[in-house]
Amino acid sequence: MNAQEHAHGHAHAAHDENATPQATDPVCGMQVATTSPRQVDHDGTRYWFCSEGCRDKFRADPEKYPAKAGSPHAAHGHAHHGHVQAAPRETPAGAIYTCPMHPEVRQIGPGHCPKCGMALEQELPSADEDDGGELRALTRRFWTLVALTIPVFALAMGPHLFGWRLPSPWNIAAGWVEAVLATVVVLWGGATFFVRGWRSLKPWSPNMYTLIALGTGVAWLYSAVAFLLPDVFPVSFRDMHGRVGVYFESAAVIVTLVTLGDWLELRARRRTGSALRALLDLAPKTARRIAADGGESDVPLDEVQAGDTLRVRPGEKVPVDGVVIDGASHLDESMLTGESMPVAKIANDRITGGTVNQDGALTMRAERVGVDTMLSRIVALVAQAQRSKAALQRVADRVAAWFVPAVVAVAVLAFIAWAAIGPEPRAAHALIAAVSVLIIACPCALGLATPISIMVASGRGAHMGVLFRDAAAIETLRNADVLLVDKTGTLTEGKPSLRSVETFGGVGEERVLALAAALERPSEHPLARAIVAAAEARGIAIPDVEDFKTLTGRGVSGRADGHDVVIGNARLLDEAGAHTDAAIHGKADALRGDGATVMLMAVDGEMIALLAIADRIKDDTPVALAALREDGMRIVMLTGDNATTAKAVAKKLGIEEVHADVSPADKAEVVAALKGEGHTVAMAGDGINDAPALAASDIGIAMGAGADVALESAPVTLVHGDLSGIARARALSRATVRNIHQNLFFAFVYNAIGVPIAAGVLYPAFGIVLSPMIAALAMSMSSVSVVSNALRLRASRLEPHP
Repeated sequence: MNAQEHAHGHAHAAHDENATPQATDPVCGMQVATTSPRQVDHDGTRYWFCSEGCRDKFRADPEKYPAKAGSPHAAHGHAHHGHVQAAPRETPAGAIYTCPMHPEVRQIGPGHCPKCGMALEQELPSADEDDGGELRALTRRFWTLVALTIPVFALAMGPHLFGWRLPSPWNIAAGWVEAVLATVVVLWGGATFFVRGWRSLKPWSPNMYTLIALGTGVAWLYSAVAFLLPDVFPVSFRDMHGRVGVYFESAAVIVTLVTLGDWLELRARRRTGSALRALLDLAPKTARRIAADGGESDVPLDEVQAGDTLRVRPGEKVPVDGVVIDGASHLDESMLTGESMPVAKIANDRITGGTVNQDGALTMRAERVGVDTMLSRIVALVAQAQRSKAALQRVADRVAAWFVPAVVAVAVLAFIAWAAIGPEPRAAHALIAAVSVLIIACPCALGLATPISIMVASGRGAHMGVLFRDAAAIETLRNADVLLVDKTGTLTEGKPSLRSVETFGGVGEERVLALAAALERPSEHPLARAIVAAAEARGIAIPDVEDFKTLTGRGVSGRADGHDVVIGNARLLDEAGAHTDAAIHGKADALRGDGATVMLMAVDGEMIALLAIADRIKDDTPVALAALREDGMRIVMLTGDNATTAKAVAKKLGIEEVHADVSPADKAEVVAALKGEGHTVAMAGDGINDAPALAASDIGIAMGAGADVALESAPVTLVHGDLSGIARARALSRATVRNIHQNLFFAFVYNAIGVPIAAGVLYPAFGIVLSPMIAALAMSMSSVSVVSNALRLRASRLEPHP
């Protein structure tokens, strides 16, 4: 039994039990061994290929090969006579799958959500790259539907809007073109909607797809009968040419619009998955394990066990969480703290998987591996936060929960009333009234109301330097009353620079900088680069250095321009015989209290300078924070930096609430606590360590130049990295939500008026019956009004605050 069959629970006899299982190449039909490395996982199923060419063709257009790839055998991985078809992708034993829209739906293994019909996703993703085939297929389907729907709409609405009249027999040909193209759009393009709509009826949880399936299905079926058999309808329903009005264009437009919504949603979900995969990629794929006999070998990360001894060479990532046994080095821990300053590590210090070893070799003992590592917990936090946000039901689904039963009830009542007291032929009038109610309830304008405003607002935001990922981001930002801000890279520039030089003994500042830059030029430490950059910016000639040494945890030493130079902490200067008195220590403490990192410098055993290095506050930050406070937002700083530096920066910016020395998990907990108090929380950050908080907040805001993981975790991106973009984005959010509410009003007013008229409430008093042609025109006008209103966003004035 092969692995896929075992995992899927199916076993079938084969002629040769020892034969290598075979798969059918879905492109060319050849038999391929399932040991072939040429594989593609698409839509939950694994396919094997005979060549790179066939694999590339399949990746480019998976849905082009439905006959071979979509058969029942291909879907379930059955084996017959020594070969197997494409099999479901192997998943970890006991892997939990959940619905993106209903996270309370959880099960072991893949499947479909019983509430909305969506395919379930793995709760914790794997690091395997998504081939993107599903998105490419949906993209092609959408543009195909657009190409088919445009002529349908033009042929249907041309006579009403522009007075187009085709002479016979061209009008008959045009009718057939409209009917055939609309049939392809509805039955092929809308097939998944009918499946989801049917599934929603089994547990009785009607949603948007129930409404779509009901409206488009009835519209198409009615139109097909009216087009092919117009004589079965009463004379009053025919035009002067004896034709009955049809709704082909309405059904086609709705299917295309809903496909657009699905495409936008799938693209957003793929981006969410990219964020999680980017986090998983922070861990190396292998680790160098030291055996008991001293031998070393590279092993897959999955094979590392707690207690193993590992070697981490310079430039490598730490594979798992553990403790340093031997060696000394600096580690880049920005993944955890967001700070660019490397941290010195020596024996008995704890180190974290995913951090980067910079300049020394370390021997470590693995303590937490697999799902227990800090990196895995960060991934779990981000995934959990994103699932909880997805649980917010869309407005359309909430409306559909009562709108679908209400419309069906009105249709049934209309049928009963016309059958009981309507004019002859009663049965025909009753059927047409019921069908008209279901058709006119098609959510054409309702389907347009939100996406068209979001598209216009997204374009306006891009011009303003604000990128929105989805509709929820635009809607939520206006309600945020608390803004959590990371320090490094958000409030500040994110890189250290030389702030000041305090000299002693009459030595000039330029001479100090020349010697300091000479000593620091061979180093890759961010503090060293800040000193060299300051010297180069002033045009100072930098001499060569000899006997350069890095003294881990203390500083650097060497000879420059014929002098012995040391730069580092007080301990290093004591070792060099340089005297530091209380006044020097007092100045150093004052600089540290102001948020700077202070290095002491001695030349030939004499203390000559203090070098203060700090991360500069961005020029626009004070003005931006003042505008946000005026807009009613409470500002809170979250940072992994030390409390002294954090409070110094907060004091300069007037921030009263500060949380310092916090881990990524701590940041997410602060977000959860504020949300628990009833606040709508926005989080602005730029680092890997901010990803859990960005995902957990009601609205995450990433700096444009930040880490990819932060950008993928946040639904809002400030392209220029300036906080003033938040105030502009909030103004746009308010204008957009007002616009959406106006659109929904137009859509609901149309339904509120159209449904009763279609049911025949005006017939007893005025003898008015809604003809299909008038209903189709009214539906189109409703959509036109929605689009026209949304386009006003492009030129609307954005108020900075109410």
